[in-house]
Amino acid sequence: MSIAIFSNAYSDELVTATELNRQPGKVLDKAYEHPITITRNDQSFALLRREDVAYLVKGVTQSKAVFEVLSVAFRLLLGQEIGYEHPYGWLRVFDADELQDFIKEVSEAFRLTDTSNEAWDLIDAIIYEWKESSIAIISPELAAAFNDDKVKS
Repeated sequence: MSIAIFSNAYSDELVTATELNRQPGKVLDKAYEHPITITRNDQSFALLRREDVAYLVKGVTQSKAVFEVLSVAFRLLLGQEIGYEHPYGWLRVFDADELQDFIKEVSEAFRLTDTSNEAWDLIDAIIYEWKESSIAIISPELAAAFNDDKVKS
């Protein structure tokens, strides 16, 4: 389920608490098809499938991470210091062109989140691969191994 589906999530159908009590099966069948709003007095409650809620929670959580990682990349481009202890401090090993490539990759994947269920996994993979690359760049053992391979070639 994509975020776009939820843009009008609660503008479609209202169900009263009385109707829920009298016809729970019918109300649950409706909620299986699309989110509904249950009203009681001056209160409103959302009823939607568990996997839809999980998708929304993942979207909120991942959006925070995307914002943070992009913020760090932009701050580095502006010349600000980010310590290695920062969760995204590993970005500091990349030069300006690489940071711009990283920003572009993450931003393009983020744009897919309203049309693709796999976009969040793609974002995770992009960040993971860049982090692994940063580890390879700063690892003396890997640098030595790469230099040995170049000498042998």
